[in-house]
Amino acid sequence: MSLAGPHGPVDVSVLVPAKDEAENLPEFVKQCAEALRGTPYPCELIVVNDGSEDDTGPVLEQLAAEYVFLRVVTHRARLGIADALKSGGEAARGRICVFYPADLQFLPSEIPQLVEPIRAGEADIVTGVKQGNYPKAFVSGVYNRLCRLLFGVRVTDLNAVKAYRRDVMDVVPWRPDWHRYMVVVAAADGYRVTQRPVTLLPRRAGKSKFGVGRIPVGVLDLLSVWFQLRFGRKPMLFFGVLGGLLFALGFAVGAAALVLRFGLGIGFRPLLDLVMVLVISGIALFGFGFVGEMLAGQREELRTLGRAVERLARAVERLER
Repeated sequence: MSLAGPHGPVDVSVLVPAKDEAENLPEFVKQCAEALRGTPYPCELIVVNDGSEDDTGPVLEQLAAEYVFLRVVTHRARLGIADALKSGGEAARGRICVFYPADLQFLPSEIPQLVEPIRAGEADIVTGVKQGNYPKAFVSGVYNRLCRLLFGVRVTDLNAVKAYRRDVMDVVPWRPDWHRYMVVVAAADGYRVTQRPVTLLPRRAGKSKFGVGRIPVGVLDLLSVWFQLRFGRKPMLFFGVLGGLLFALGFAVGAAALVLRFGLGIGFRPLLDLVMVLVISGIALFGFGFVGEMLAGQREELRTLGRAVERLARAVERLER
């Protein structure tokens, strides 16, 4: 049987953030059991109760007693999907993780088709492409087109269900709401990405946790991710070039002010103020660039140290075997 017990081997871990999903969870877990029971690899289901205020906690306790492949992680307060995936990933035992919501808008029976390209060695991340009526299709379409334009990742839908190798979690910064950019961050680090169609259904019960207010947050996060991927390792390329342009512009304006004052006898005080603003801004941006370079250097040192610790841990594990 491919439903993993609490101590048996696991190949695939399905991570499910759940916030106030008490009505959907019994049917969702049942469908997961039916879908994963026939797979040739052992699977576990990890549901993260993300600070639910309804009966999600008691419902999960009952389900965990009924289904041996179900494990529960609990957040005392709502932390968001990114933190839920991080907590679930830390508890997971499988080498492949699958992000699936508990709202039954996606069919658990389609989980194996997301996992298969990774098991076959064809991809490191598989993202789903929603097939069906999606009320927020326009906003989602704009977001995906912007991502393709800024990051060059040729994936139709970056914000649906997805499967990924466990080590992808090591390169993704798990900041609030940054789970949306898992694919672009991993692709920038060299991981292979592909996609598969997934069926989108109407929500059966409960309320969506996403509203119009998330759009400005998403845009700002998008710009932040783009900046970090483009200039995170060499911030002087951004701050230095921009500072140099402002400094040069200030020098040019200063030269023009001198010509006007001593060549034509025209004094224009605002030009002097503009020169000071441009020159001081250019120097400040240069300073930001130097500070950014030092921070980038420290981050690279931490990454090198982290890889060394991972190699040491693997060596210890091999010796223990």
